[in-house]
Amino acid sequence: MSEGAYQRLWDTSHVALQELLDQEQPLLQPVPDRERQSFQYRLSSLYLHYLGLLRRFDTLHDQMVQPQKRRLLRRLLDSVAGRVLELKDDLVRADLSEYHRLDRLLHDLKFTTADLEVPIPRYFLLEQSSILKERELMLAEILSRMEPVTSRERFPELRRTEAIILLQRAERARQGRLRAIFMREIRKEEERDRKIREEGWHKFSQDQAAVTIQKVWKGYLQRKRTQQDRRTEMEFIGMLPSPNKVESLGIMFQAGLRDDVRRLCQIEKEEELQLAMVKTHDSLRETEGPDIKEKLKEQIRQWFIECRALTGRFPDYPDESLGGSYLIFADKTPEQLKMELEAQVQESKKKDQEKNKEKEKEKKERKKKGKETKTRKGEADAILKVSPSKFIPVINAAHEEYITVWRSRHESVHPNQSFDPEMLRVEKRKEVEQEIRIQVDELMRQELKNLRLAVDREEERALKAPKKKTGKKTGKKKEKDLTPNRTLDSLFEELVVSGFLRKSQTVALKDYIGDYLYLGSTLSLANKLPMPSLFDIRQNVALYAVLRLGSPDIHSMAPLIRSILLVGPSGTGKKMLVKAVCTETGANLFDLSPDNLQGKYPGKTGAQMIVHMVFKVAQLLQPSVIWIGNAEKNFYKKVPKEEKEMEPKRIKKDLAKALRLLHPGDRVMLIGTTNQPQLAEMQGLCRTYERILLVPRPDYASRYVLWRQMIEAHRVHVTQGLDISALAKVSDGYTPGHIHQAVQSVLTERRVLQLSKRPLVASEFLGHLAKLEPVYREEEESLKDWYFKTPLGKKRLKLSKDQDAEEAKLAKEKKRK
Repeated sequence: MSEGAYQRLWDTSHVALQELLDQEQPLLQPVPDRERQSFQYRLSSLYLHYLGLLRRFDTLHDQMVQPQKRRLLRRLLDSVAGRVLELKDDLVRADLSEYHRLDRLLHDLKFTTADLEVPIPRYFLLEQSSILKERELMLAEILSRMEPVTSRERFPELRRTEAIILLQRAERARQGRLRAIFMREIRKEEERDRKIREEGWHKFSQDQAAVTIQKVWKGYLQRKRTQQDRRTEMEFIGMLPSPNKVESLGIMFQAGLRDDVRRLCQIEKEEELQLAMVKTHDSLRETEGPDIKEKLKEQIRQWFIECRALTGRFPDYPDESLGGSYLIFADKTPEQLKMELEAQVQESKKKDQEKNKEKEKEKKERKKKGKETKTRKGEADAILKVSPSKFIPVINAAHEEYITVWRSRHESVHPNQSFDPEMLRVEKRKEVEQEIRIQVDELMRQELKNLRLAVDREEERALKAPKKKTGKKTGKKKEKDLTPNRTLDSLFEELVVSGFLRKSQTVALKDYIGDYLYLGSTLSLANKLPMPSLFDIRQNVALYAVLRLGSPDIHSMAPLIRSILLVGPSGTGKKMLVKAVCTETGANLFDLSPDNLQGKYPGKTGAQMIVHMVFKVAQLLQPSVIWIGNAEKNFYKKVPKEEKEMEPKRIKKDLAKALRLLHPGDRVMLIGTTNQPQLAEMQGLCRTYERILLVPRPDYASRYVLWRQMIEAHRVHVTQGLDISALAKVSDGYTPGHIHQAVQSVLTERRVLQLSKRPLVASEFLGHLAKLEPVYREEEESLKDWYFKTPLGKKRLKLSKDQDAEEAKLAKEKKRK
C-alpha cells in the first residue's frame, strides 16, 4: 500500500471512531437488570467495533512513515487498546463470565471470527529488540559459565574387524529379505497360472475385447473429469486452497519486504526528527529566548504595579508547586488572582472542618446502615452501567488533534514524508517558554523582595502553602529492601544460576490453535452452560496478559490485573500460553514453582529472600512473568506425606504480600497453572489469583483445525484421501498435546518421504492415539463443578438460576391466561 492509501485508511478510521464516541454516552446511564440482554448486546457491539479500530491503528502505526503522525497514532493505538480492556472488564461484570457468546452478534454485524481476534501491536517487540538482544546475550554468557548438568552420551568403540562383520551381517539380512519378497511374488504367479489351467481360459472375440477396453477407459476418463469438476467447484467457493498457492506466497513475500522497507524509512525519518528537535530547541533559545524573557519580566512587573494600585501593597508571588507565574498569565485580573491564592489557604481549613463533621456523621449513620446494606446491595446488583473510562478523554484529545491538524493537510506539501518544521517550532517554542519561565520566576521573586524592602520597607512574606491532606495515604507502599547493597547484575546472575530465571522458548500466541464456539447462543437458549473454546482462551490471554504487559501507557491506566490462574487437564497447553505471553511481550520468565523451590533457600528467611529477589528483579527488568506450575500446591488443604519435605506452602504469605505491592505501571504478572485445583484451599487461591481461566479439552471444531494444521506443519499436503473430519470425531476427549504426539509419531522423516508412493490415511493415527490416556468426561465435569465454586462462578450460576425461575414464572402466567 502507498502512503496515500494509508492516509485514506486513517481518514475512514476516524469517521468510525467518531461514531463510536457518540455511542459512549448512552451506555453511562444505568439500566435495570431486566434489560441485561440488550445492555450486553450494545456493549458487545461497541467492544467488537473497538477491536476493529485497534487492528486499523496498529497497521497505520506500523506502516506510516511521517514521524509526527506516528506519535499521534501511537497515542490513539494505546488509548483504543486501553478502551478495549475497559470494555472487556465491563463485559465480564455484565455477563458474569470470562467468556462471551457473540455468535449471534457476529451474524447480525456480518463479521467473521477473524474480527474477534485480538491484534497484538507490532511495536511491542520492535521497539525493544535491542534490549531483548542484550538480555539474551547476558543470559547466554551466564549459562555458558555454568557447568553442564548432563554429560554427553558416549558410544562404545568397535574394532575394524567387528565393524566389518556387523556390516556384512546387516547386508546379508537385507539380501535375504529381498529374496523372500521375490520368491513370494513367484509363488503367487505360479498359483495364478495353476488356477487358470484348472478352471479354463475364457477367450474373448476381437469385438468383445475392444468393447471391454473402451468401457474401462471411458469410465476412468469420466471419473477423472468428475473429480476435476468437483475440485474446481470447491476451489471456487473457497473450500479448498487454490493451485496458485506458490504465486500467492511470492506476492506475500514481496509485501513483507515492502513492509520492512517502510520500517527502515521510519527509523531514518525518526532520526532526522530527533536531530531537528535538538537544533530547533537551541535555535529558538538563542534567537527568541531573550525576547521571551524580557516580555515575561515586563508582564510580571505590570502585574506588580496593578496589584499595588488596587490593593495598596505588592502581591504574594505564586509558589512553583502551584504553577508559578503561569497563574498570572491565565487571563485573570490581579484581584481574581489574589482571591484565588487566599482561597487556597482557606479551603484547606474548611476541608479539615468538614472532615471532622463527616466523621461524626459517619458514626451516627453506621447504626442505620447495618439494616439497609442488604437492600442496597440488591439494588446495586440490579443496575447495569458502564464504568467511567480513563481512556475516552485521551481518545477525544487525539481525535480533535487529527481534525484540527491532519485532516485538511495535503500530502503534496511533504511528499518525502519528512517532519513538518513549522509544527515542530510551535511545539518547541512552548518548551522553551516553560524553561525560561522557571528562570524568570526565580529572578522576579528576588526583584519582588527588593521592591518590598525599598518601597514598603517590608520583609518578605512567605505564601502559606495549602496543608497536605490528612486522609488515606495514596501512594505506593514501600517494601523493606532485603538486598540494599546488591547490584542488578549480581541479582540477575544469582537467579539464573539458581534456576529461577529461565530462557523462554519462542512460541507465538497464534500457534495456540483453536476454533470459535459457534453454538454458544443456541446452547444458552437451551439452558445449557457451554464450556469455553480454545479460541476464547487465546483471546482472554491476549487481553489480560499480552496487551497489559506490552505497553507501560496501557498498563498504567487500564484496570489492574496482577495475576491469572490457568486451570485445565494436562496437555491442554497451559505452559504454552505462558511461553506465548513472554514471546509476544519480550518478558522475562521467572519460575517459582514448588518443585523448583525444593532444596533452595531453606527456612522462613530464605522464602522471604527468594520472593523479594524475584519481584525486585522483575520490576527492574519489566515486563516480567512469574510462573508457578502446580499452583494448587501453594494452597494445599492437607499436604501429602511424600511432599512434606518440599514445604510447598512456604512462600504463600510472602507471595500475597509481594502481589499487593504491585501498582499500575508495574508490568509484572503472576501466572499460575494447575490441573488439580480441587486439592487447594478455595479462599486463598482466589485471593491470590484475580482471574481464573478454565482451559477445556478441545471441541470438534478445534480438533479439526488442530489435526489439519499440525499435519500441514510437517509440510504434508492434506488430500481428500485423508479424512480429517473422521479423525476429529474419533479423537474426542484427547487434548492438543495428545494430537501433537500422535502426529509426531506417525509423520517421521521416512514416512514423509514415502508419501508420494503411499498416501497418508486416517487409520495410521489411531494406533498411536489408542496408547494415550484421554481426558474423561468425569474429570472435565469435576473441574467445571470446581469453577462454579469460585466467586465469579457462583455469581454466574446464581444468574442462570434466576433466569430459569423468571422463565418458569412467565410460562405459568401464560398457562393461566
